[in-house]
Amino acid sequence: MPELPEVETVRRGLEKVVVGRRIVAVTVRRPDLRQPFPPRFADRLTGRRFTDLSRRAKYLLAGLDDANVLIVHLGMSGRLVVADKRCRGEGPHDHVVMDLDDGTRLVYSDARRFGLMTLAERGKLEAHPLLERVGVEPLSDAFDAGFLDRALAGKRAPIKAALLDQRLVAGIGNIYACEALFRAGISPRRSSATVPGARARRLSIALRAVLEDAIAAGGSSLRDYVRADGELGYFQHDFAVYDREGERCARPGCQGVVRRIVQAGRSTFYCGACQH
Repeated sequence: MPELPEVETVRRGLEKVVVGRRIVAVTVRRPDLRQPFPPRFADRLTGRRFTDLSRRAKYLLAGLDDANVLIVHLGMSGRLVVADKRCRGEGPHDHVVMDLDDGTRLVYSDARRFGLMTLAERGKLEAHPLLERVGVEPLSDAFDAGFLDRALAGKRAPIKAALLDQRLVAGIGNIYACEALFRAGISPRRSSATVPGARARRLSIALRAVLEDAIAAGGSSLRDYVRADGELGYFQHDFAVYDREGERCARPGCQGVVRRIVQAGRSTFYCGACQH
């Protein structure tokens, strides 16, 4: 599933293309994705102008000039791209096509249909069921060691599970939780309650750094994810532990080997020698 860096990369790629542009035609080829499209979805988008494009956790939020917001989640395999000769919106998994007033075509493709598109009133966005319980943004000023100290105090869950809890930290998924814990030298098995203090300081720095590095690299393309221009991200070439089971630890001087364990049904990768 695309995580924060992938969604932010798509947002940045689309922002310069769509903001200020008017939607002149919308084609919706099925009644639903993960959930049904809103009533009159195509009609309500047609004629509207994009005013801004932001992100909350793993959601894209496209502001419209009628005070509504188009909410988009890419799910497991969703792609929202600017059409070119490889993707003109005519494929079997191209479910939503938007034509803009400058000739640009946006195509939403989703082979597994785990994504979603819906509309919400801008003034009620924070109370929307999809967003009301979303935690702090890890790239915001609100996220620091002090926040982690407070948020993790008394929690018995493993720190890896805490990082994946979207009610705590927004947008973090399996890849970047593993990579941040490696950079911070913290075992994914460690109880969250033992992280506040020096470990929380290391983790807050590491998590921000790995997200920023991933965004700079255009995200991680492992299976379905592509950027808004249809190109692949390349942060997967810089993974230190994720999907590297059995390989030598990348930390200089460490003689450990990357291990894989399963936590809450998810694969966790870490070095047992240098993550404590």
